[in-house]
Amino acid sequence: MDRINVPPVGPADLPLSLLELGCSGRFELITHPVPGQPLPPQSTLPHGLPPTSLNLETEVEKQFLRDPAWLPIHDTDFVFQKFLKVAQRKVDVDSLLSCSPSALPSGLSVVRDPTTGMLLDFTEVLLENTGLSAKNSLSLQRQPGPPSESLRGSNTNYPFLPGGMEELSLDEIRKKSELEEEIDFEKDLLKVPPGFKVGMDFTSKEIKIAKPEVNLMSLLSEVEDSADLQREEEEKDEEQKKEKASNVLRTNSLEDLGIKTQDVAPPSSTSKGRKEDRSKPTESPEEKKKWAIPVDITSPCDDFYKRIPNPAFKWPFELDVFQKQAILRLEAHDSVFVAAHTSAGKTVVAEYAIALSQKHMTRTIYTSPIKALSNQKFRDFKTTFKDVGLLTGDVQLSPESACLIMTTEILRSMLYNGSEVIRDLEWVIFDEVHYINDAERGVVWEEVLIMLPDHVSIILLSATVPNALEFSEWIGRIKKKHIYVISTMKRPVPLEHHLYTGNSTKTQKEMFLLVDAAGNFLTKGYYAAVDAKKERSSKHAQTFGAKNTSQNTTASQDRSVWLALLHFLSQRQQTPVVAFTFSRARCDDNARSLESMDLTTSVEKAEIHSFFQKSLSRLRGGDRQLPQILLMRDLLKRGVAVHHSGILPILKEVIEMLFSRGLVKVLFATETFAMGVNMPARTVVFDSIRKHDGTGFRNLLPGEYIQMAGRAGRRGLDATGTVIILCKAGVHEMADLHAMMMGKPTILQSQFRLTYTMILNLLRVEALRVTDMMKRSFSESHRNAQEHEKRISQLRQTLSSLPPLDPEGQLSDLLPYYHTVAELRVTNESLQKAIVESVNGLKALSVGRVLVVNNKQHLNALGVILQVSSDAVNRTFTALIICEKGNEEGKGEPDAASPHLYNTALFIPEGPCSHTVQKLKLQDISAITVKTLKVIPDRIIDNYNKRQQPRFRHEPPGQAISTATQELLRLAEANPGGLATLDPVNDLQLKSVDVVEGSMRLRLLQDSLKSFTCIHSPTFAEQFARVKERMSVQEELDRLLFLVSDQSLTLLPEYHQRIKVLQSLQYIDSGGAVQLKGRVACQISSHELLLTELLFENVMSPLAPEESAALLSCLVFTQKTQVEPHLTSTLKESIERVLSVARRIGELQRECGIPQTAEEFVGQFKFGLTEVVYCWARGMPFAEIALLTDIQEGTVVRCIQRLDEVLKEVRQAARIVGDSVLGSKMERASLAIRRDIVFTASLYTH
Repeated sequence: MDRINVPPVGPADLPLSLLELGCSGRFELITHPVPGQPLPPQSTLPHGLPPTSLNLETEVEKQFLRDPAWLPIHDTDFVFQKFLKVAQRKVDVDSLLSCSPSALPSGLSVVRDPTTGMLLDFTEVLLENTGLSAKNSLSLQRQPGPPSESLRGSNTNYPFLPGGMEELSLDEIRKKSELEEEIDFEKDLLKVPPGFKVGMDFTSKEIKIAKPEVNLMSLLSEVEDSADLQREEEEKDEEQKKEKASNVLRTNSLEDLGIKTQDVAPPSSTSKGRKEDRSKPTESPEEKKKWAIPVDITSPCDDFYKRIPNPAFKWPFELDVFQKQAILRLEAHDSVFVAAHTSAGKTVVAEYAIALSQKHMTRTIYTSPIKALSNQKFRDFKTTFKDVGLLTGDVQLSPESACLIMTTEILRSMLYNGSEVIRDLEWVIFDEVHYINDAERGVVWEEVLIMLPDHVSIILLSATVPNALEFSEWIGRIKKKHIYVISTMKRPVPLEHHLYTGNSTKTQKEMFLLVDAAGNFLTKGYYAAVDAKKERSSKHAQTFGAKNTSQNTTASQDRSVWLALLHFLSQRQQTPVVAFTFSRARCDDNARSLESMDLTTSVEKAEIHSFFQKSLSRLRGGDRQLPQILLMRDLLKRGVAVHHSGILPILKEVIEMLFSRGLVKVLFATETFAMGVNMPARTVVFDSIRKHDGTGFRNLLPGEYIQMAGRAGRRGLDATGTVIILCKAGVHEMADLHAMMMGKPTILQSQFRLTYTMILNLLRVEALRVTDMMKRSFSESHRNAQEHEKRISQLRQTLSSLPPLDPEGQLSDLLPYYHTVAELRVTNESLQKAIVESVNGLKALSVGRVLVVNNKQHLNALGVILQVSSDAVNRTFTALIICEKGNEEGKGEPDAASPHLYNTALFIPEGPCSHTVQKLKLQDISAITVKTLKVIPDRIIDNYNKRQQPRFRHEPPGQAISTATQELLRLAEANPGGLATLDPVNDLQLKSVDVVEGSMRLRLLQDSLKSFTCIHSPTFAEQFARVKERMSVQEELDRLLFLVSDQSLTLLPEYHQRIKVLQSLQYIDSGGAVQLKGRVACQISSHELLLTELLFENVMSPLAPEESAALLSCLVFTQKTQVEPHLTSTLKESIERVLSVARRIGELQRECGIPQTAEEFVGQFKFGLTEVVYCWARGMPFAEIALLTDIQEGTVVRCIQRLDEVLKEVRQAARIVGDSVLGSKMERASLAIRRDIVFTASLYTH
């Protein structure tokens, strides 16, 4: 076919072209061709046009000539000149001088006609606080940071001002503002900036210093009529004060300002309350503010629907009273603490808060202690509310949502880093608050509660705790807001607790009720169980000869018990069952031993199979064949499952979901299932009531037992929940069972401790001091600063009202005399205590020993011991003491001035001698003499008690008493100056330093008393009484002032030690300013010192990415392992380096006084998983990795997941230091480990 020659495009031709698209036969009309260009080609390949070849010349030039990294390292000058020629770089000096534009000081405002709303004019208004930013202010008025930092914040940001820290009275601010106005801009300027060695020199006088704008006001006031201005100035003053409040706080810590908060009433929740508060600013101490307000939930809440006609959220069921009360409080925007049993319906409160915040267009943060719980809640809330996000260490799903679910640690870092989310926050919901008792992580809750800003309301959900009021009182006091405490002991499904002694088909019905649904402990059931067990063991003993019955049972015995029990329960339709077992190995063994048991129907088997396959479809082929998965598949089909930390996370989730559907009939679980999973069963079985808590075996605490037993009974399905305790070897002690079932749950206790991250985060911000944080911790909740302040002002008034002392002449040494006597008393008391606590002292204080007694009734009277109580804590001594006739009851008051007179002259009655028998406390015995008497204690005591009855009152004393009394009187008359006493050092052989020093000091003080002249003055007694009164007030005042000051903080010494450590490692300078190393450590959440040191010592630079991941696994792995890992030589060297750095830090801490030894510090880093992580990062499949170690698969997965978080932190830290190579290496390491089964997304988040 001949080629058609198309003439060139003429002016008359239409500019059209047809384009054939691919091979599909479609055409497209192209119009508007570019002028001067030929029309586009007439066809495309199926995938568009082929790429044009790159211009190699420009590529080579770009890569090898223009990139400075390729320049040779020798003869650099020549090369550089050549490079400049090629690169033709333009010099732009101005680029170095870029200055961000300052914030506009003013804005435009519209003037409208008030009647018609027409625009009349624009006026310029001055803006306040324009210079505030996240880098210099705690105020919510500051401008938002860049969007990239809005979620997590940045570690150079200031946090927002924590609530409860800003109480400044107007006088404070007025005082402060006066100070601030008096700056002389010529003389008072500071010359050396903090952290610098040298500063500016302002001496040159040529430059006229611009007068500060403070003078504007004064100029105005001269010009204008001053009377008019007065009012305006006052208004302005008010505004300035408000503004100053934030400035003042930024410059100084509030404790410096010596706040007197007692006259500032706390802001009340309703506006009406606020008005009342203003009308009576000072309150009488009787009406002392209680921050925690218990809510009465016994009376029904009838007007609920009247008070909330259109609630933010409606449930398909009628709410309980406690839920209604909580919702009423939420509507009033108050904070609540809800303590109720599991499955009582605490989630209702959380759901209502989330719905309210969605209605108000604000945000809610829901924090939980465990990641698994966060995932579950995410799924639950997502179905209810749609607009829900999730933030955990490794997952971030829709972070812009109105409700964010996260772990408490993430909320803590958001608060420290000033995240913008906090601005819109209305509620923070803390689930499972009783986790604050956790020794390792409890401190995080306290930090978060202290750091939350004022506008955020708090919802605390907890299991039942005895001290909910005390805990809420603490939160209320530090946040200056009321906390409404709603606690209910009612269980929606009551529990019945049984003992089970069966172990075969014959005895499988042996189940005895121990605690009924009403909560009564039935001893009858206990004895029946004991009898059943005893009968069987005695038969056994008759046939086989008595064997020693040990507590431990063999596996086959266990198996027979479980088979009997589960047959029995499945006959009675009591499944699903959760069997709590306190060892992972025991869980696995028990589940494996039930291979003969099949608890599911064929329909259920099919459902389990399809769900199992569907859930694991996301795993790679090899991972689906892991031994643990195959084993679990077989167990699950028969309705049996295991749930503990050694199980793979995805398997755990499959098991939880099947369990909540009722397809798992028997679940062997450890305690974490009760903590972290909200899934009730019909029956709960305790394999044992003893557990190992990391240090040793102990019985379950009532709180732990209640938490686990509370999983029994599904609301709306079961009338009662069944709890069964297995008696495998023998029946447990009744006392143990009673303590565990009927005991009080554990009280909430503070686990507050100082961490380096906390200290560094607070040192970054001048306005927040670590001591403020310590003062507000729950461990210091007994410090009621406001109460103390009130008392201090009262004591100061009392002191000023007391008459002044006029010690002259003879009385000139009255004060030293008082101090000597006071010291004598204290020394004597401490010596007595040491004597009584020693073995020899107790031997001396036995029946028949003669004592010198001093108390309200007796002065230096002799007594003889008749009985010693066996109570070691408050030991008392029953003694016969001589006294005046008529003073047996202690009516006659001893001379008021006598207690100070340290004379040792013994009491000798002036009239006839009488006696009394008294129980003496330790402080009543002022000396133990060397004498002993033979006495008959029982007779003396019986005779004395008999004569105390009215009808025998006038009988003469018995022979034993009169002999003893005569003996004591004879001793007193023979030694009127005082009896020889037992010397604690020589006679009682107490050789400890305190006792020896004490007894020497005592002798010195006693001798020095004789040389005082004031004793001889006639007015001595009344003057001494005056001194005593005055000094006791002064002492109490000093004690209170000490309590209010920082010096009384229990953690203060440790704080100074940690600061010393940070200074010697150069994380902060001597002035407390955070240095680069400190900034890096702020990024890291755990083991911050070690990681920062490794970073700065370049330990990780020689390592490959997978090696550095393996090395860092020591920070997240905490278990013991028996397998010795095989490592590369570079890794071995690096491990040595890590250990030496750790040893150095440990020794430094020890030198600075921190009690942890260097060995303990080094011992917390375990390298058992280094080989596993190394192989995993190099791409070895999981099945092979599991064979390298004896650690269970679930633990390995969790460690690698946590390792990923550490790698992220190191990556950010490397960015701060400017080490981009290390940063990218960490990124590569992170990518290498983020694969396959270890990082399969949670089933709950899909």
